Amino acid sequence: MSDAAQSYGQGHAESVVRSQQWRTVENSAAYLRAELRPGLRVLDVGCGPGTITADLARLVAPGRVTGLDVAEEVLGQARAHAAGHGNAEFVLGDVNALDFPDGSFDVVHAHQVLLHLRDPVGALREMLRVTGSGGVVAVRDTDYLGALWFPADPRLDRWRTVYRAVSHANGAEPDAGRRLLSWAHAAGATDVTPSASIWSHSTPAERARWGGMWAERILDSRIAAQAVEGGHASPGDLREISQGWREWAQHPDGFFAIPHGEVLCRK
Repeated sequence: MSDAAQSYGQGHAESVVRSQQWRTVENSAAYLRAELRPGLRVLDVGCGPGTITADLARLVAPGRVTGLDVAEEVLGQARAHAAGHGNAEFVLGDVNALDFPDGSFDVVHAHQVLLHLRDPVGALREMLRVTGSGGVVAVRDTDYLGALWFPADPRLDRWRTVYRAVSHANGAEPDAGRRLLSWAHAAGATDVTPSASIWSHSTPAERARWGGMWAERILDSRIAAQAVEGGHASPGDLREISQGWREWAQHPDGFFAIPHGEVLCRK
């Protein structure tokens, strides 16, 4: 198993992949939209089930888009999702050692990837290496410490504590959003535009999707197993957290927002 796969604490449980299938360029890569035009060569690192990849393929056609992930199990879903886009292909690979020549792409994109890596700066160096002159590396990552919700609930406080503990135990950084600019500079990028945006999961439908997803994920995913194995939570703790998410999802005043840091690194 690659270093990237080992440090990916969430795994590919159904609840995890389901949450990823909601992502599009519009809701997850709007900061990159103005850079996209027909004919570009794009690499989508950590593509997961391929919903963002398919959007990228639509926006840059007839340019080619390559979706890359460390897990073959999700690449099949990505290929199926992008079946209508003949300019999209999907390959197994590791961002820590990209199997592409220097300057192979005009755009290299990664959404929710660096926060799972043990060496995010090294991964950014690789992304910059395979980006051609005049191209751009686009990265967006969550900042879990910045998440906020209402009503207050100690079970959700416990959720964040457990999530961050598991991530740190994996050698990763769950509060990556605020660090992206510093990581880009450390990787050698000299022309960097930072920005930020927020996901809100607060309408009744959004609460049902987000709260239901976490109620399942905290019980049946790699993060749940690692939380127990690492001594960060007991099975009883996780059941209480799951119930907290279900009650939050049903609360008419339930509000949840989570910030993301973003950087565009120009070559």
